[in-house]
Amino acid sequence: MDIAHPYGRGRTPVLARNAVASSQPLATQAGLEALQQGGNAVDAALATAITLTVVEPTMNGLGGDGFALIWDGKKLHGLNASGRAPAAWTPEYFAGKSAMPLIGWDTVTVPGMVSGWVALSKKFGRLPFASLFKRSIAYAEHGFPVSPVIARQWREAIPVLQGQPGFLESFTTQGRAPLAGEIWRFREQAKTLRSIADSTGESFYKGEIAQAIVDFSKKTGGSFSLADFHSNEANWVEPLDFKYKGYTLSEIPPNGTGIIAQMALGILDALNATQYPRYSAERIHLQVESMRLAFADAYAHVADAGSMHLDPRALLDSKYLARRAALIDHNKAGQYASGDPHSGGTVYLCAADDSGMMVSYIQSNFKGFGSGVVAPGGIALHNRGMSFSLVPGHPNQVAPGKRPFHTIIPAFLSKDNAPVMAFGVMGGNMQPQGHLQMLMHFVDDQLNPQACSDSPRWRIDDLGKLTVESSMPSDVVDGLRKLGHDVTVMPSDSLDFGSAQAIALIGEDVSGGYIAGSDHRRDGIAAGF
Repeated sequence: MDIAHPYGRGRTPVLARNAVASSQPLATQAGLEALQQGGNAVDAALATAITLTVVEPTMNGLGGDGFALIWDGKKLHGLNASGRAPAAWTPEYFAGKSAMPLIGWDTVTVPGMVSGWVALSKKFGRLPFASLFKRSIAYAEHGFPVSPVIARQWREAIPVLQGQPGFLESFTTQGRAPLAGEIWRFREQAKTLRSIADSTGESFYKGEIAQAIVDFSKKTGGSFSLADFHSNEANWVEPLDFKYKGYTLSEIPPNGTGIIAQMALGILDALNATQYPRYSAERIHLQVESMRLAFADAYAHVADAGSMHLDPRALLDSKYLARRAALIDHNKAGQYASGDPHSGGTVYLCAADDSGMMVSYIQSNFKGFGSGVVAPGGIALHNRGMSFSLVPGHPNQVAPGKRPFHTIIPAFLSKDNAPVMAFGVMGGNMQPQGHLQMLMHFVDDQLNPQACSDSPRWRIDDLGKLTVESSMPSDVVDGLRKLGHDVTVMPSDSLDFGSAQAIALIGEDVSGGYIAGSDHRRDGIAAGF
């Protein structure tokens, strides 16, 4: 790995024995403080994550979901803290609709994130759970200056969400968003955080907070019952592993969609994509086509693990991926349907400590503030339920108690059963695409985490259109167009390409320390000591 900084923009990497990287500087500092007070990487990740719900409300909140991958020094563990559909959400409940709503109460599944915080702290944490809330409560109660990118996202959300219950009253001042540099405080949110901290999350699912959310739901058009909250639990899961050139990429299994990045990698390996240079139209063409194939399969097959019609590993079978790869023309863009293997608004953070523990963690309200519904106490509820299908018989068809198809995905890279890098890229369907690009830059191009993050990115957007950052070399863009791609070059201030954080070991073990990077595209930062 080359630790040099090859780009004339962005940031230089951080080298330290303990490190935290997140999308907001105040949250990163909260994580470092936990480490300095004797906590481990899990404590640091949790302090960072809890603080992010306050200082970056445009991307996550107390009403969201979370996932984690934790290297405990000997083994990798996976945690699925995504919530489930209310008991009222039968297919008949949505009769007459052709697709799930995008915002509002009928997109809100039970928030799973708080249960994930509790599970992580109980299994791995050193510090008292309540101590991890110190900074978040202080910022909610006394205020913090809003950073520029967050102020922009906040402003853009208001026209979309202003009609949803509780939104304007909670997240605006006289109907407007805070300006960059303006102090924002939310004392009711501080009370909610104290309740969660003092009850170790119990109040959120079985106490006063759960009751307040259910009462608000009944009053304003939702369908929650207390039983929906009482039955919630986070689940420890076995990470889904995929081998690539001597490395292992680990992802959370479905209902998570990290498998998309793994499928695309397998297709690219079959195509020998690295025969082409890093920044060439030929390599990016194959990456894009592989990702289109992987998305087609995921949208057809991936769902809550208990509802899938096939074993997820069938989608990672090398023979199946080779058949999918054979559909790609090296010289022309294509369109793809799903295959049949049977016949053959998010925040990401990572933390690492000098004991060797590493954490890859992600939490989200999905689309910005989420559903737009804000329950009493500053609980912005996510809109994760919009990802359910209404197609009868589809594995992802909405049903009571079911987890939806989920876009947020932490990633972890290892080699020979030893840790290498915790990383992730936030931003809707950009996430598996970002994993693919980050991993190939790290493994195939030997770039360090900061350089991997700073590299110009491409994205297949939500409408299926290929977009690239304005920093993408013009000859690459021209080459992609000659191969048949309809390419849009996005403005230099576009936030469409996600934000990445990563922490990697410098040497073969923790004795060499870590090298960390945080995306220049947003307000994030990596720091350490």
